[in-house]
Amino acid sequence: MPTKILTPNGIPVLERAEIGSTNAEAMRLGLTGIAAPLWIRADRQIAGRGRSGRAWTSEPGNHYASLLIRLGCQPTVLHQLSFVAAVATVAAIRRVGSERAKQDLPLRLKWPNDILIDGAKLVGILPESTLLSDKQVLAVIGVGINLSHAPDLPGRTTTCLAAHGIDVTPAVMLDALALAMSETLAIWDCGADFATIRDLWLASALPMGTPISVNAGRDIIDGAFAGLDHDGALILRDHSGYDRRMTFGDVTVTARSSDQG
Repeated sequence: MPTKILTPNGIPVLERAEIGSTNAEAMRLGLTGIAAPLWIRADRQIAGRGRSGRAWTSEPGNHYASLLIRLGCQPTVLHQLSFVAAVATVAAIRRVGSERAKQDLPLRLKWPNDILIDGAKLVGILPESTLLSDKQVLAVIGVGINLSHAPDLPGRTTTCLAAHGIDVTPAVMLDALALAMSETLAIWDCGADFATIRDLWLASALPMGTPISVNAGRDIIDGAFAGLDHDGALILRDHSGYDRRMTFGDVTVTARSSDQG
C-alpha cells in the first residue's frame, strides 16, 4: 500500500516504491474524483515519460513526482503551466543548493521547461491536462530531477545535483518543490499574472543571442534565442534577422559558452 504523508504546506503525498508513471497515476486518481491538490512520489518509475512521448529513465535515488491539481482556468492558458513549473523547480533547486552547499547553481532554462547546468540536462518537466464535465480542468505536473544519478539519454548530455556537491534526498527535494510550486501557481493565478511568470522564466533563461535550432517536425530552423512573446511562445531570430514565433518544437543549443548553461 502507498504511504501517505504531508508536504510542509499541508498537501498530501502518496509515496510508492515503484510505479509505472507518476503522471499516469496522478491522472488516473484524479479521474476517480480523489481530492486535489495531491502529490504522487515514487522511488522508481518503470514507464516514465518525457515530452513528445520520450521514455524517461528513472533510476532509484532521483526525484520523480507529479502534482495533481484542479483548476478553473480557460484551456487556452494551460500551456503556461510549463513555464510555471519551470520557474518553481528552479526556485526549489536554488533553495536546496543554498541550504545544502551554500552555492548558487548556474541553472539555465531552455524553452519551454528544460533545466540545464553547463548545457547538461538536470530536470525534465511534463504538464498534462484534461477538461472535466463541470468545465474544471484536471492538471498534472510531473517533475523529474536528477539528484544522484545522471541517466544516459541519446544525443543529450545529462548531469545530477550530486555532481555539483549537493546531496539531497527525494523527500527533501519534494518538500522544497511543493512550497515553490504552490507559491508560483498562486502568482500565475490561472494566467492572470503570466507576465510575472514570464519575467521570472527569462531571468533564468539561456542568454539572449544563444545559438539554437528548433526541430518543428517538418523543418529544422536555425537562429538565435531572442526571448518569449507575451504568451510564452519562443522568439527565434533567424539568420536573416527575422524574428520567428515558435509555439512547438524541440530546441537544441547549437553552440555553448560558459554562461549559457
